[in-house]
This record gives sequence, structure tokens and C-alpha cells, in this order.
Amino acid sequence: MARIVIIGAGMSGLAAASRLATLGHRVTVCEASGTHGGMVGRYERDGFAFDTGPGLLTLPAVYRDLALKTGREPLEELVSLAPVDPESRHLMPDGTTLLLPNASRGGVSQALDAAFGAGSGERWSEVMNHGRTVWEATRRPLLEEPLPADPERLRTDPYPAPPRRGLGRLRRTPWTLAEVAGRELGGRPGLTALLHEHALRFGFDPLTAPAGATVLPYMEQSFGVWYVRGGIRALADAVYRRCLDRKVEFRFDCPVEKVLFDPADGRAAGVRTAGGDRLEADTVISSMDTRAFHREAVGHPGQEGPRHDTPQRDEGPSARVPGRFTVLLALRGPRPAGTAHRTVVHAADAAAEREALFGRVPKLYGRPTVQVLRPNDATLHPEGHESASLTVTVPAADALDWNAPGTAERYADQVLDQADAAGLGLRERLLWRVVRTPLDTRAETGALFGSVPRPALAGAGGGLLQAANREPGPGLFVIGGAAHPGGGLARVGMSACITAGLVGPAWSARPDPAGLIPPA
Repeated sequence: MARIVIIGAGMSGLAAASRLATLGHRVTVCEASGTHGGMVGRYERDGFAFDTGPGLLTLPAVYRDLALKTGREPLEELVSLAPVDPESRHLMPDGTTLLLPNASRGGVSQALDAAFGAGSGERWSEVMNHGRTVWEATRRPLLEEPLPADPERLRTDPYPAPPRRGLGRLRRTPWTLAEVAGRELGGRPGLTALLHEHALRFGFDPLTAPAGATVLPYMEQSFGVWYVRGGIRALADAVYRRCLDRKVEFRFDCPVEKVLFDPADGRAAGVRTAGGDRLEADTVISSMDTRAFHREAVGHPGQEGPRHDTPQRDEGPSARVPGRFTVLLALRGPRPAGTAHRTVVHAADAAAEREALFGRVPKLYGRPTVQVLRPNDATLHPEGHESASLTVTVPAADALDWNAPGTAERYADQVLDQADAAGLGLRERLLWRVVRTPLDTRAETGALFGSVPRPALAGAGGGLLQAANREPGPGLFVIGGAAHPGGGLARVGMSACITAGLVGPAWSARPDPAGLIPPA
């Protein structure tokens, strides 16, 4: 039995703790805040409740595997899980409405033909077929297995771009997502907006994101989008209960100040908390933002033992991934019949939105792409009322002065105006609202720039890969959205599974970290 300290009780920390405790280890979780869940937070007031992080789940197979491996029971016995259907409603700036079914490639194709004209569905299906090629090429090495010591094959985008013609044959640069939209989707505005929305949601610039980012809509449309009754926070609560069942010890309001190393061999030997306690351990696993972890908790290991050659993470402008701006709405009156769970109001000017997010001078764009979540869940509001949330991708926390008087509230007005201009009629029903900026994300999760946790992608010369789970120093691991295989509920669950496999059980047999996801 090894003594394991996990830093952070976010979803990756909870998932890792439950797996490792099931494997026979003695696990202690140190959490800086007073509760579990990390980015999967909850806001409650006057009988209304809201997820403050992700509101929907993709690839539920990851948490089904967790439920079975740590308790031999299906996930559906821990939480009430249901597919979201329709998967989404899209409102385009020209007035076009698109309703996409959940997990139905054929249904999506028909909906696209109806909204954007004959042939639109065929074009989109072909791009999704290429997305499947990316999925099959990267599923195991990028999602289910430890990051290879030499990730050379992941530096190249596996998207099967067609041969270039004319002078284009002389060009060596790989395809981008914007080029896929222009060449394979014919530059059709509706299809382009649909493809780019998936990139923007995760903080990727369509002009520089590799073509392989088409795997993001492919995964949603192939495996479906799911909702947990009571909100995604209910999933965090279920995994926390599983940890308690497996005798995991939690220390809340207990930030870790420093990782300790054995001076004899440089192995991680425990942690020192901000309160001055020293917790000895054979293994330390951090779910902190990896940049914050190396700068603050690891620092220069030579102060506690032999120094390791820990790679330096880029903290320049390229590391400042956009964040999320959210407005939580308590609405008077019941949810209108036929309301979609998720509605996407697309930007009035996509080029202006992209420039505001990724240009030389980041700024707020007044008529942005807005994701509106309106769950049909009576547990989230008083009878006869409705809870809703609006989310927009915005520049990182340090790119704007969010503390300037009126900045956040004025932008909340603009976001609400954008939603209502599309016909949602939310303002007239408003009881109250709560505004959340990237500063809230940074304060609650420790992410240096309050950034969107991005999934790792192949291509871009390896620039979109995340830190390997096994650190150079022995006995030290990293998990979570800033570690392999990246951000998102499914991926942080995979991160925990991969790392549990690297640590291994308290007995001799080692688990196979692969096989979490059924083939499409």
C-alpha cells in the first residue's frame, strides 16, 4: 500500500482518488477551497441552482468505466443521466434556424439540407468522415494512453486533406480548420459558423487550429451529448461519495504550498501545506494548473532535495487561452414548451469576433456567439420558474481589466441583448442575474489566466499537446485540464485513469488504462 497525496479535489482529483483507493492505496486529497468539484461548481440562491462550469457531458463512457471499476455498478445507479435531444438549436445572424438531433449523423445531414440548402448535409458528412479518421488515428495515443516519450506522430495532423492543386502544391503548411470550412464546406456561412463554434467554445482560433479539430464536432455527433439531472455538479457529488466509500481522506481549506523531495534520490516524498503541516507520501499527484504547479508548488526542487530538470511551461501571450464569461439567469415563469436545452446564438460578424479574441489587442465583442443552456430540470428552480445560463468565450483574465467599474455588468447587458435579438425573450422575465468572469475561474480553480480548459489535439507541431502525466521527478504526476489529454469532463476523467495505471495497484497486476470508449 502506497501513501498518495492528491493536490486538488476537482473532477480529475476525485476520479484519480477513487481509482487509486480502489487499487489498495491510502489516498489523501488536499483541496485549497472548502468543497470538492473544482471547475464543476454550483451557485444557489432563492431556490435557483446553476452549474458554474460545464453543463453537459460528452463521452459518458469514461464515467461509466469509473463507476464500474470503483464500485461494480452502472453510472446510472449513481446519477440520473439522459441524452439531450435535440442536441442543439442554432440561430444564425441571417435569421436561419437549425435544429440538430442528438447522436444521429443521418438526422444532422437532413437538418443541414433543410436549413442551408441541398448538398449541405453531404458536405458536412464528408468532413465528419475525416473527423472519424482523426478519431481513429488519435483515440488511443492521444486519449487513452500515456503521452509517448517521443510524441512525434502526434505532431502531425492526421486529417486527410485532399491533394493541393496548382501553386498550392508548393505549399507545405498543414491545413487549418478555416481552410476546411472554405474548401470542403464551400465557404457556406451556416456550415462555417457551425464548424467554427466548436473551436471557439474550447478557445481555439479557427485560422490557426489544425484541421484535425474536426474531431470535436465528430465526437459530439457520434457519441451524443448528455445531461445529468441536478446539473453536472451531481456527477461531482457522486464521484465524491465514491471516494468516501473507498476511505479517501479529504482535507479542505488546505492549500499545498510546496512539494517535498527526498534529498537522497530526488523522489517526491510528500507535501507541505500552507498551514505548515508536512504530509509524507510515496507519490504526489497534482491536478493544479501545471504552470501554477511548477511555479508555486514545485519551484526549485533543489531547496528540498536534488533538483529535477522540470521543463519550463510557456507563460507568454501564446499561453493565454481565452476564458469564459457567464451570466446566470433566474427567470420568472415556466420554461416555454418546446425550448431546446442548448441554443447557440451565432455572432453577428464572425470575423470581428475572431479578431476581438485572437487579434493583437484582445477586447470584448458586443454581439458574440452565445451558448444558452436551459435545462428542463425541476430540481434547479422553484416551481413555475426557470434557471438559464448564457456563456461566451472571451479574452483571458489578464487581457482585460475585469475589475474596472461596470465592465462585467455592461458586457452582461450586451450578451443578454444578443440573446434577445435572436428572439429568446429572456430580459422581460428576469428576476435577477449573477455575472461570472475569467477572474472567478482563476480564483476558484487556480488557473493562471482563468482560461478555458482545452482538449489536446494532434498537429500544430505538437503545440496543442498537454503536459505528460508522469513528471521527470520520480513519484510525481500531473492530471487535470492542463495535463494530458487536456480539458473537458471526459478528458480529465481519462487523465485520472491513465495516471492510476501509471501508478499501478498495491498488488502486482497492473490495470490497462485503455478501452474506455466504445468504437464509433
